[in-house]
Amino acid sequence: MRRDSIFYSFFQRSPTFIFDLLPNPPANVADYRFDSVSVKEAKFEMDGVFLPPDNSPGTVYFCEVQMQKIKTLYERIFAEGFLYFYRNRSRFTDWQVIVIYPSRSIEQDTVHPFRTLLSSEQVHLIYLDELGSVEQLPLWVALMVLTTVQTREVVESARTLMARARKEKTPDESRAIIEMVATIIGYKFEQLSFQEIQAMLDMPIKESVVFQEGRKRGQFGLIKRQLTKQFGELPEDVCTSISELSAPELESLGEAILDFSTLADLQVWLTANV
Repeated sequence: MRRDSIFYSFFQRSPTFIFDLLPNPPANVADYRFDSVSVKEAKFEMDGVFLPPDNSPGTVYFCEVQMQKIKTLYERIFAEGFLYFYRNRSRFTDWQVIVIYPSRSIEQDTVHPFRTLLSSEQVHLIYLDELGSVEQLPLWVALMVLTTVQTREVVESARTLMARARKEKTPDESRAIIEMVATIIGYKFEQLSFQEIQAMLDMPIKESVVFQEGRKRGQFGLIKRQLTKQFGELPEDVCTSISELSAPELESLGEAILDFSTLADLQVWLTANV
């Protein structure tokens, strides 16, 4: 399941919900904005950074969503976090790190060198399977947990979240949450058609359109991020061409990325397929 684009969408759509996971969130939560930054000097790429207002220096929050075990995850997180903090010291008064795991079993095994940091109030380790049920959690947090729910249970949980969204949120907020629910289900059941997923979730026609839009937007965001990591900032005309691809074309591009050695290879592919 492609969780990178899903969590990136979570952070983009609701950049303050991450603070629901922290024991002592900043007082000006509503003023924070989400960004994805690259520390170019060391070629680091951060999952997400939550930034205080430009006119009000405060704490910067580094966020990493880690769904597979990596032996040296903490080495990288702390190295890139400290470097970014150093490069932008005048903007921030403090830093904190949030690492989100599906479960404790995915956490890095060797943690002794980081024992002081990991036991401090500056580092927050979140285990999604320990947060509670999707019926009780705040909606955006429940969406994160939904990505880890087993296939045999995920459909019922998805229906519950969609019903909650319709009842608890404004139409715009409800639309965004329903779109994310449907996108998660779409990734978990990639072999199913839009119509089959619509029937599975008991979605009205207008919400099935939302699902299709959301799935395409998620594909576009993930592919653009992968290409930016590989080739640097993409030319505007290339971004436009990619955004105009259909969902099946985006899937084909996603499969072709590994064959590209240069930006020119991408441009040749777009010329042949757009």
